[in-house]
Amino acid sequence: MCFVVNLLQYASLGLEMNWQKTKDSSFGYTKGVPLTVTVKGHVVAVAEEFVSLGSLILSSVQSTHDINRRSAIAHAAMQSLDNQIWRLRVSTSTKLKLYNMCILPIFLYGSDCCWAISRTDAQKINTFDHWCLRYECC
Repeated sequence: MCFVVNLLQYASLGLEMNWQKTKDSSFGYTKGVPLTVTVKGHVVAVAEEFVSLGSLILSSVQSTHDINRRSAIAHAAMQSLDNQIWRLRVSTSTKLKLYNMCILPIFLYGSDCCWAISRTDAQKINTFDHWCLRYECC
């Protein structure tokens, strides 16, 4: 309902919606949710997952897939800096600062508002962090 109210407010400002790119989402309980919704005469598809601000949002409201996706991206970033930074004779404190400034933001961007973490997810995050710290210090 708030979606339609916002559309009316935007239309009063002269803004238009791109209906080809617009999708709706349903969170939590998805049984019986239609595959499409009609809004102001336009058919809008209901997406089970989408990327918003770099975070993978699923209709099941689980964060495991996004944590795995983010750790793979940060893992690739760690390996791309292998010969340039981690294998050079740079002090450990400098490597830790680079890790905190370059790798952790890749992994944690938007996680504070998008992740609902279980114990298993927390263990995965901790394992990834330990892998990174071992990788850069060796």
